[in-house]
Amino acid sequence: MSNSQAHTAEQCMKKYFFRASSLDFRVIPGNPIAYWINDQLRNIFNGASLSEHFQTRLGLSTANNDRFLRNWHEVNFAAILFDCPSRNRALESGITWFPYEKGGSFRKWFGNHDLLVNWRNDGEEVRNFGADEGKIRSHNYNLDFIFKEGITWSDVTSGTNAFRLMPEGFLFDGRGSSGFVRERQFTNRILGLLNSTVSTYAISVINPTIAVNVGEIAKLPFPSLDGDASAHVDKTVRMLTRVHRADWDSYETSWDFTSLPLLHSDYCLPKLKGSYQKLRAHWREMTLEMQRLEEENNRIFIDTYGLQEELTPEVPLNEITLTCNPHYRYGGDKSEEELESLLLADTLRELVSYAVGCMLGRYSLDKPGLILANQGETQADYLAQVPEPSFPVDDDNVIPVLDGDWFADDVTLRFRQFLRVAFGETHYEDNLAFIEQALNVKGKRNYGLRDYFLSEFYTDHVKRYKKRPIYWLFSSPKGSFNALIYMHRYRPDTVSVVLKYLRDYREKLVTEKERQASTSINPATSQGDKTRALKEADRLAKVLAELEDYERDVLYPLATEQKAIDLDDGVKVNYLKFGAALKKITGLDAKEED
Repeated sequence: MSNSQAHTAEQCMKKYFFRASSLDFRVIPGNPIAYWINDQLRNIFNGASLSEHFQTRLGLSTANNDRFLRNWHEVNFAAILFDCPSRNRALESGITWFPYEKGGSFRKWFGNHDLLVNWRNDGEEVRNFGADEGKIRSHNYNLDFIFKEGITWSDVTSGTNAFRLMPEGFLFDGRGSSGFVRERQFTNRILGLLNSTVSTYAISVINPTIAVNVGEIAKLPFPSLDGDASAHVDKTVRMLTRVHRADWDSYETSWDFTSLPLLHSDYCLPKLKGSYQKLRAHWREMTLEMQRLEEENNRIFIDTYGLQEELTPEVPLNEITLTCNPHYRYGGDKSEEELESLLLADTLRELVSYAVGCMLGRYSLDKPGLILANQGETQADYLAQVPEPSFPVDDDNVIPVLDGDWFADDVTLRFRQFLRVAFGETHYEDNLAFIEQALNVKGKRNYGLRDYFLSEFYTDHVKRYKKRPIYWLFSSPKGSFNALIYMHRYRPDTVSVVLKYLRDYREKLVTEKERQASTSINPATSQGDKTRALKEADRLAKVLAELEDYERDVLYPLATEQKAIDLDDGVKVNYLKFGAALKKITGLDAKEED
């Protein structure tokens, strides 16, 4: 080995060689072999631990999530008790469903509020599940903490912390581990600490795996902040939580959703493009402000612990967990142009979804929040809440989704009507063109709104509602006939109404087939037109055959059964009752992970 090689080897050894006493590891909870950390970081574990102010707890394990959990939008809205302050109040209410924390996707500060648990009669059924059946039974941990305000997180992480405020009124799961602040004035300081880079680094020292356990969170150091720093953290975290909550509630998958931001008076302009641009500018500004606040939060804790040499306060845009932030929402290595295209398309898909909700009575342009959200409600129930709607609700809860304007209440025609009411007549054509262009993300030729409804709307709806759709699509085997219904307005005679639409549609197609056949043999018709007419007559004959089979084998027998549903059973049970009558949802029958 040459002198230069020896010198290089020596330098490498100095760079990667660490010297530490075994006594050094004892100050770190659990005594991990974290030989790479320096004295400054090691010293932060010498002070107070989080457990002195923060009680971390595991929650409920149902042993059968399919039976006891629901997405909130599946059940009667009146059967949910929000903001419940105590077990006694829950018991006295006689209510079945209560908000439930189960971790969820990477999101900080607020959100992931999707689920409910059956806690009727103080959870009698779930608490006793499996006790006398020789099955895996439920485990009911820490019931003294349910319904209390807390902080929650997913038990598996990708490496960056994501802690969220859990408001009063929730039960919590073992997968959505939670902690409870002993003194409420420390809530924002603890949430700020947990979502900081200091906490991320400290957790990696205690436990370098992807699991974030309640015991390890309790061992984190608790900082002593001076008055100014404490007040600054409190103000910063309060703003971060408020904005993330508003962002969560801006989408119809939140139970506190009221209306689309795109239709808010601050952004709604006669030209939809201008409305979107104004809203997008607000989202961009808000995202950058959240980034600034998160970095300020990091800086305070880094300075408090003297870790300026080990950590930096910077937070990448893809970790600003606002749904309106495309860097977080879509991630990956997409260009700015791709991200903007995706965000525009999704924002207009949300407009279309909201419009369908207005058609079916779930929402109204004239009143914020949910309108019809309980089983069997009707047009009369809607009109009792919205006596003079600017955009009328569908009277029979069946909206055809077809390849032409065969019915006055066809979904494409109804959406065009919605667009005129929501944004006015003056720029209607420009607004429609803006929507169609944005939805055509694949750049298909001659792509229009009807193409979206026929090929993509229901897929988007099923995805938006996590394979528990609230609008159900009756669909023939090849999709020649489609009709949407709203499950909360379903009645035993609803399939008969769908059947009537199918029969009316068949009659219209028979008339059209005869007209095309007549054209194909008319001597005054050009040869080219004759050929096209004959081809169309043949196509319609095949469609009619498909619809005849669908009626005879599927829809008519189902209509005679007059099936009842119970929303408490959830979409999985109720949707599958209708078999081949409804559009197949891949994976709907899969077992829910406990």
